[in-house]
Amino acid sequence: MKQKYKEYLRLNKNILLAFAASITISAIAADYFSDQYDYLNTTLTLAVDYGVFFSTFGILFYIDNRKKYRAETGELKKSLLKSDLIKIITSLGIGEVVYTIVRWSLQYYLLQIEYDAYLASIISQMISTVVYMIVLNLSVKITRLYKDDT
Repeated sequence: MKQKYKEYLRLNKNILLAFAASITISAIAADYFSDQYDYLNTTLTLAVDYGVFFSTFGILFYIDNRKKYRAETGELKKSLLKSDLIKIITSLGIGEVVYTIVRWSLQYYLLQIEYDAYLASIISQMISTVVYMIVLNLSVKITRLYKDDT
């Protein structure tokens, strides 16, 4: 299998694992904030979602890529790291804007039509995650984060 496809799979694995952790904690947070106004519940739940997602994703991404940015001498490959960080932040950023809009508006709507807070959180996050994965993978492809080195 080509190296770039392994990189795509690793990135997607890390994102999905981070979303799995995030969806669980977000549902608990949504239920905890269920006595708040719908817009406040939605906003607080989204903040918890981001905290859990980025913490989990950051740790997993670091673990999978720590050797990629080190030369055999142990020296940091600064130019490669800088280039890849710009590309990954750009790709994540574009996806996060779309994700935030879809997730916030969908969860708020579901709360308005009387869904339980935890269920509104789970449904909105699952739908938003699918949209996010599509946008992210297109962004990664456009920014050429994983070039074919062979």
